[in-house]
Amino acid sequence: MLEGLYKGSLEDASVRELDTPVVSLERIISGLQPAIDALEAFKPRETIHVLAEVKRASPSRGDLASIEDPSALAGLYAQGGATGISVLTEQRKFKGTLSDLQAIRAKVSVPLLRKDFIATEYQLLEARAFGADIALLIVAGLDQTTLGRLMTFAIDLGLTPFLETHDRFELERALELEAKFVGVNARDLSTFETDRNLFGELVHLFPKDVIKVAESAVRNQDDVRHYREAGADVVLVGEALVTSDPIASLTSFLEV
Repeated sequence: MLEGLYKGSLEDASVRELDTPVVSLERIISGLQPAIDALEAFKPRETIHVLAEVKRASPSRGDLASIEDPSALAGLYAQGGATGISVLTEQRKFKGTLSDLQAIRAKVSVPLLRKDFIATEYQLLEARAFGADIALLIVAGLDQTTLGRLMTFAIDLGLTPFLETHDRFELERALELEAKFVGVNARDLSTFETDRNLFGELVHLFPKDVIKVAESAVRNQDDVRHYREAGADVVLVGEALVTSDPIASLTSFLEV
């Protein structure tokens, strides 16, 4: 599944590059304000941070919400207290677009994460040009050399690399590269089942200066509390927000 998602994202990026070459993206970036410092925005605090996701669909759950106006939803997330917003831009399985990212950037002033299957420098240029401050790099989908190269390129663009891991080996790879913003995703990529206890089993491996993000299996306040008590600085939440009253849900999460 992961291989197919990368293949599709790279094919779609190649098509976009024909219309918007690297030089065009570089020109756009040259006129932008500096990206928001995500490490500062998400630094540990007494209450947990929420990274709220604009998510229409997923391979495991199918359609979740139509989200005709992603910027309006993002505005509610910001109003509800989300520290940052994750924007899915993969179009085939998640039904997102870069236009979503661009529209949300125009609406809110919190850090934005481009969540996609990024494997090339061109995709990182897109992320920065369309308004992202953070770029997802999935450790399971990239060899160590590529991962390190893309991290360096992202940082040079002013982006904060967000490294997603799914087990101890992947987490160790991320920490070997001195990543500072790292997630543990409870979802097994081969079975799509979730293990909410995985984060707690790996949290002791995180150095003190690394921001710890718990991803997936967040359905309600109890799940957020579970992750917070395990040591998470941030929870990334998508489905639970797009299928509920987002402000009410965020309010309950931030009470943890």
